[in-house]
Amino acid sequence: MKVTLCATCALGRSGFAETLAGALAEAGITAQIATTECMSGCKTPSTLAVRAKGKMAYLFGELTAADLPDLLTFARLYSESPDGTLADARPIGALRFKALARIPA
Repeated sequence: MKVTLCATCALGRSGFAETLAGALAEAGITAQIATTECMSGCKTPSTLAVRAKGKMAYLFGELTAADLPDLLTFARLYSESPDGTLADARPIGALRFKALARIPA
């Protein structure tokens, strides 16, 4: 799984990528964490994308550091899903309302 955080948004500038990488590793979730300049989600900053080969990709916006627990739950469910689709989004809490797009594989 690759997780990309907008480095232009406040969350990306705060060092959250390192925090997220550490939390994912501690949870035993394998992920490549990257940052990139502007992801064009300026109306809903801070933005983060999650994708994996052969799986649905997700774009989230309006993220804050407080979303870390829900991001960890999402990452676990996403990694367990064969196609990246979540059968029930309720376990990811408020994060389900911050999904901007699901992009087919």
